[in-house]
Amino acid sequence: MSRIGRQPIPVPDKVNIEIKPDTVVVTGPKGSVTNPIPPGIKFEQKDKQVVAIRQDDSGPQKAYHGLARALVANAVKGVTVGFTKELEIVGVGFRAESKKNSVVFTLGFSHPIEYPLPPGINITVDKQTKLVVAGVDRQQVGQVAANIRSLRKPDPYKNKGIRYVGEVLKKKAGKAGGK
Repeated sequence: MSRIGRQPIPVPDKVNIEIKPDTVVVTGPKGSVTNPIPPGIKFEQKDKQVVAIRQDDSGPQKAYHGLARALVANAVKGVTVGFTKELEIVGVGFRAESKKNSVVFTLGFSHPIEYPLPPGINITVDKQTKLVVAGVDRQQVGQVAANIRSLRKPDPYKNKGIRYVGEVLKKKAGKAGGK
């Protein structure tokens, strides 16, 4: 069996899990997350735990077993605690400003870039150079953070741009110059 797939998912008191034939809906204090169930995998709720069960031991079934369990476990964690990604903006004159339903970036281009907020995502701007992307869906939080980072990726020569907090960049040397 899959080492990840066979582990039961503990369900906190405030979380409600609704198991349908093709989806699992997890609802909690922070919101609701819907996950599709891959073919051949089913979920059963026993006491305060949810268990993933697969039909057979074929290769794809083994892979889907761990995947499906991990997605539902992330949904349970998301509706109770939530997920966050932190980004920092490095560069002279580079900054971000929060508006109603969007974030406006000034990143050294000839125009400001307006990034609309998707539903379920909350972005807070600290000191104009630090962003915190928060939400209940782990995949969506990571994708929004990656999209924001792609607006101005870190430059390997000057290390300017948008990067994750704690991301280590290798700075390249410029032209040799002289002879």
